[in-house]
Amino acid sequence: MTGLIFRRLVQLPFIVLAVYTVTFVLAWALPGEAVLSDEGRQPPAEVLNALRSRYHLDDPSRFYVEYLYRASGLMWLVESAKGSAGSPPAHVFDLGPSFRYEDWSVNELVSSSLPVSMVLGLTAVALALVVGVGAGVVGALRPNSLWDVATLSVALVGISLPGFVIGTVLLLIFPVWLGIGSVGSWGRLGDMVLPAVTLSLPFAAYIARLTRMGMIEVLGADYIRTARAKGLGPGTVVLKHALKNAFLPVLSYLGPACAMAMTGSFVVERVFNVPGMGQHFVAAVKNKDLFVIMGITLIYSTMLTLFNLVTDVLYRWVDPRIG
Repeated sequence: MTGLIFRRLVQLPFIVLAVYTVTFVLAWALPGEAVLSDEGRQPPAEVLNALRSRYHLDDPSRFYVEYLYRASGLMWLVESAKGSAGSPPAHVFDLGPSFRYEDWSVNELVSSSLPVSMVLGLTAVALALVVGVGAGVVGALRPNSLWDVATLSVALVGISLPGFVIGTVLLLIFPVWLGIGSVGSWGRLGDMVLPAVTLSLPFAAYIARLTRMGMIEVLGADYIRTARAKGLGPGTVVLKHALKNAFLPVLSYLGPACAMAMTGSFVVERVFNVPGMGQHFVAAVKNKDLFVIMGITLIYSTMLTLFNLVTDVLYRWVDPRIG
């Protein structure tokens, strides 16, 4: 177990560096320039040139190295090591300024919006886990029944429909037609229901299919027949013996699901006007705000690798036979 954690931690910076490099190439190729305003009034040419020179917007290779130096924490370490001779940045991981949000740094944008995205994403995953596992178990206990066909049909719809379609339909049904809830508000507990349900449906559908297939396979195993022959109750057989092994594929899916729930919340946050990082990332891509694009990408890629590490550790803790 310790060796696994050590290997993954060693691999983490290389994975993040690869994601950073690919994102940088794609972001730099975007049309437009962040220092130019869309309102028609532009700063003088001298000011534009000074901004490009200060932030290395005229030199992609220098921007790539300089930003990585600041965002990785190396600059903070070097300046801190100098003691009084240097002035380390206010943040260990300095993600730079935002061109479109005046007087805001990327660190400030992230600190205000990341908790919102995390709460929404984790709530959606928890909801998907409860609904998906429950539907999968019931479908496996009664294969080819009306309930099984219904859950598989709903799962197919949940996987097939994109989030913005599901979100738009839920907004039309509940706030607009039924008058339940509100449109575009955030801050109350009820405001999280529709975004969380929208975000959870694809994950719940996939978890239901994984659970159903795993349970059907496990329920036909010899040790399950032995447990039943010993006189154990149906609930004990299903929950204590069968579900534990059938849950392993679901457990391996939870790591990517948690990361995808946060990155996939970009569209959902836009539809429901949730003040999470998705809003800032979409706006940054439209405006080619390089610092925001690169900063959010680094955070999400790091979170993805850490979620996968936690999943692998839990997987081997549940089943020590896995090497």
